[in-house]
Amino acid sequence: MSTILRLPGAPEELTLPALLLRNVEDHGDRPALSWREGEGWSTLTWSEVRRRVTELSAGYAELGVVRGDHVLMMMGNRPEHWLSDLALTHLGAVPVSVYGTAAPGQIAHIARHSRARLAVIEGEREVGRWAPLLDETELERLVVVEPDAAAGHTPYSEVLAAGHNGDAFEKAWREIRPADPLTVVYTSGTTGDPKGVRITHRNVIRNALALDAVVELPDHAEHISYLPFAHIAERMLGIYLPVFRAAHVHLCPDPAQLAATVRELRPVQFFGVPRVWEKLAAAVRAMLAQAPEERRRAIEKACDTARAHLAHREKGEPVPGPLDAAYRHVKKHVLDPILTSAGFDRLLWTASASAPMPPDVMRFWAGFGLTIMDAWGLTETVGVATTNSPAAFRTGSVGRPLEGVEVRIAEDGEIFVRGGTVFDGYLRADGSVEDACDADGWFATGDIGRIDEGGYLWLTDRKKEMIITSTGKNVSPALVENTLKEHPLIGQALAYGDGRSYLVALLVLDPETFPVWAQAQGIPADPRDPAVRKEIEQAVAAANERLNSTEQIKRFTILGEEWGPETGELTPSLKLRRRVITERYRTDIDRLYSP
Repeated sequence: MSTILRLPGAPEELTLPALLLRNVEDHGDRPALSWREGEGWSTLTWSEVRRRVTELSAGYAELGVVRGDHVLMMMGNRPEHWLSDLALTHLGAVPVSVYGTAAPGQIAHIARHSRARLAVIEGEREVGRWAPLLDETELERLVVVEPDAAAGHTPYSEVLAAGHNGDAFEKAWREIRPADPLTVVYTSGTTGDPKGVRITHRNVIRNALALDAVVELPDHAEHISYLPFAHIAERMLGIYLPVFRAAHVHLCPDPAQLAATVRELRPVQFFGVPRVWEKLAAAVRAMLAQAPEERRRAIEKACDTARAHLAHREKGEPVPGPLDAAYRHVKKHVLDPILTSAGFDRLLWTASASAPMPPDVMRFWAGFGLTIMDAWGLTETVGVATTNSPAAFRTGSVGRPLEGVEVRIAEDGEIFVRGGTVFDGYLRADGSVEDACDADGWFATGDIGRIDEGGYLWLTDRKKEMIITSTGKNVSPALVENTLKEHPLIGQALAYGDGRSYLVALLVLDPETFPVWAQAQGIPADPRDPAVRKEIEQAVAAANERLNSTEQIKRFTILGEEWGPETGELTPSLKLRRRVITERYRTDIDRLYSP
């Protein structure tokens, strides 16, 4: 729990602007926001942040933004996005971030559904997608950040220079109530049009208090913000929790620069969705593959020691003295140098959420002394609803409910959740809000899982994604896919078999590991090479040995290109868009079922 927090009022009566003022009063000279400029970093203190937010609020008010307005934003992780979000919040408006990878139809749907009159966008690419909506929706104006792309629209610089009305600013934010909407987060639309999840100040404050009770970090801990602000995880980790904790945000607008930024900053906390942890693990594996055999054996032995140490901690048992001494030795002399090269040597809190973490990835990082605290939640639960913590964890589970959150399992295995962090409801197109909870306050999450005797939640799959074979058997595709991906060459996998007598799989080779493996085998890095096919056949056979007969993959095909949000196979939060993938590769799937 943070030791520096002074709550400027009763928790149930707090709003985000009240916390920002507290930061100025108590921590005004501390760094709040940093972003890359040239070869170095530019930084604003908490006092400077509030001053900039005051100026922007006046500028947006000049453009006609009033309390209750939805304002859309499509920008990367840059200061204009972060500061505009807070400025609009202080006006009592509702900032709504839109994924930069959203398709034109999704953008149009969000614009119409939210009835927004203003959008703040980044540059030329965004202007091309948003300008047509000025004639097709209620949008009246675009604010454009990059000056070269602002012709015919309102430059962001004009908004910032519009003036400073301190009295109006103070009056506006003090009229905000905890039950007022803080944001609307549109789901990433895996199965249909995005839904607008309305989240209040009170939802966020309750979630922040509950998380702070289980996550111990140094005061003013740094956070590297690289996930889209349209993702509930980054809104919590990159905006709301830093304001709550008076923490320091470093913006990383290009995910390709994430690894370099981590190496430079050496953070004490790091959050990644499973695919991020998978790719980082693949990069480390590729690096280790180049090491001499004797060195590799020493690393593997050290990793085994770290995993044995973790096993005792997981059970809540004292670690035997000799094992503890051995772990401390290999941690210092073998493992830490590797972690240092990745920028992970100072990590105190590592976490993942959004989808089940592949067990082999958890095991890989555990071998370096990093226990990834898997958590679970939805946009509708304001992010985390259950989490593991260093004091209480079960590897493979998603932890226990946060304080104030209740979880129960229905007869069909669906997870229901209730509590103060559950969202306000779904925004309707007419501006009203649809309550999504039942009469007793329970929200049906659509996830399938179980709760063990220790109160830990274990996920199985999404209810809507369960495969039902022609024999009536239910199969979890995520279980099958994660088992397949335990082989380092398999980077992505999709299991298919709905209405069929057996399962097949579409496989994508890991772009980091595959070239290194191919070089070591003396073959071209070509997925069609017979040696590659033979290796993957062995990988699928090994996976099948750990699956029951219904879950086993009978046939598979290796695809040539990695799936991503830009090409449509993944959501912006890196979840599989199963319908898109199955439709796109229908010919390949049909061929797998051909005689």
